Amino acid sequence: MSLIIQSLPHWSRTPPRPPKLSQFQNSSRPKPLTQAGQVQCNALQVARRSANYHPSIWDPQYIESLTSPYGDECFGTRLEELKFEAKRLLEATVEPLSWLELVDSIQRLGVAYHFEDEIKEGLDGVYGVGAHAGDLYTAALQFRLLRQHGYGVAPDIFNKFLEKERTFKACTSLDAKGLLSLYEASHTMIHGEEVLEDAKEFSVKHLNCLMGNLQSNLREQVQHALEMPLHWRMPRLEAKHYIDVNGRSDERNMVLLELARLDFNFVQSKHQEELKEVSRWWKDLGLAKKLEFSRDRLVENYLWAVGIAPEPQFSNCRKGLTKLISILTVIDDIYDVYGSLDELELFTEAIKRWDIEALETLPEYMKTCYLALFNFVHEVSYDTLKDYGWNILPLIREEWERLCLSYLAEAKWFGNGSKPALDEYLRNGWISVGGPVAMVHAYFLQGRPIRKDSINFLDHGSELIYWSSVATRLNDDLGTSKAEMKRGDVPKAVECHMIQTGGSHEDARKHIKGLVRDCWKKMNEECLKCSLPNSYVETVLNMVRTAQCIYQHGDGIGTSTGVTQDRVISLICEPIPSQWP
Repeated sequence: MSLIIQSLPHWSRTPPRPPKLSQFQNSSRPKPLTQAGQVQCNALQVARRSANYHPSIWDPQYIESLTSPYGDECFGTRLEELKFEAKRLLEATVEPLSWLELVDSIQRLGVAYHFEDEIKEGLDGVYGVGAHAGDLYTAALQFRLLRQHGYGVAPDIFNKFLEKERTFKACTSLDAKGLLSLYEASHTMIHGEEVLEDAKEFSVKHLNCLMGNLQSNLREQVQHALEMPLHWRMPRLEAKHYIDVNGRSDERNMVLLELARLDFNFVQSKHQEELKEVSRWWKDLGLAKKLEFSRDRLVENYLWAVGIAPEPQFSNCRKGLTKLISILTVIDDIYDVYGSLDELELFTEAIKRWDIEALETLPEYMKTCYLALFNFVHEVSYDTLKDYGWNILPLIREEWERLCLSYLAEAKWFGNGSKPALDEYLRNGWISVGGPVAMVHAYFLQGRPIRKDSINFLDHGSELIYWSSVATRLNDDLGTSKAEMKRGDVPKAVECHMIQTGGSHEDARKHIKGLVRDCWKKMNEECLKCSLPNSYVETVLNMVRTAQCIYQHGDGIGTSTGVTQDRVISLICEPIPSQWP
């Protein structure tokens, strides 16, 4: 039985919804309201907590100073020329392994979005012919590429490399290139594929044994993969890394390398303009200045958006997600740190009512935040109605109500000193992490025609969104729980498991990492069944990838700035040196 089945409830169709607001309104219901609609208590007497968040490290003037020449017409012309050359290269490459390697390089270099039709047509042909790979490296590469693109290829492609006892043949243990390819392919597994589970353990064991004897370039690739598999990596960051690796390789393709460098810098120029725009919006909104207890993390929030939807055509999505995450972060801090339970129930009731009059029922510090959310949601709903004829306001309102209900549940746990079991915590935590509300907004912000069946899919019937949200919550907790426990927050996933089992912190972290792996298996399975556009499916997966990137070395948003700062500079501020003038 898998870890995820042991530790999480499973729903064959629709994940559960949080309790209705009425279920929270018991003996702790709000105190009577005054004429002004505020709680009858002196605000100065409310015991306020503080997370001691540091101010933003990003000077708005520095953001405004960001410039790039790569948006100029001359670079655009050269980019089109290189795309044409790369397309011809794809068409001219007929040898199967060479074509697969070319597609793999195009994807890793971050330019596959230019060649979606050509890649799909080629993979259709590979899938139609079936598995005929003669060596481990080719078989694993073919399997991984097909799985990543949603083809239901079976793992029996690896049977020829197994002994009768279903263990991998001893001769494969010395094939470092094949083992690395097998390792990467194994992370596209779904539940029940024991051969891929064995493949992962086998490849990890023997890659570590071979590490000291590998040439420097291959050794670096193996170390990079063992730190985190390709399938789990944030695409934009991986593209930057692979451009560097490819540039030092003796087998580099100069057309692809120049295309990747120029495209990276071109897209970065778009990202800089977007960051300037949302930075001005954030400054004009005034929430950071008015609510100084909350995290002022506009730039880091934009990094989230870049990780989720990096391609240039999703500019509106990135800007919208940055606004959403920035407002959500403030609301999270109100529930998690600053607000009294009475005030939080008032805010939750106002979200449920969703009218401008509800503003008058709130304490002063909540009013600006409520109005910012109100205006943002109506702006997104108006644009969708104008462009596509769909009124999505009820759906988005429901998502925000669920999110605030989940925040309220955690605030009540803290107020009551409750220590929930892990499954109880995660039934609430997959919503409180903000995954569902972000992914529903992302669908409409990506700017595509909307079908009724798509909206029904998104109405919390999507297990893909569910499992990605669970994985995001678990990664968040692995990175932030230490700091949150230090200031006395509600137990997070790691602590819930420790309390439930009486085990050590190290054992609990190991267990939670196991749950993350099981979530990936479920996401891989859902990707093979999902009928939504491939670009949106990638967006949902990218949320988890970005979470793993941001929380890999601790709290990359709240308290830890070094690694995140380096990544912002690398991805958004500094272009890749190009050999082309």
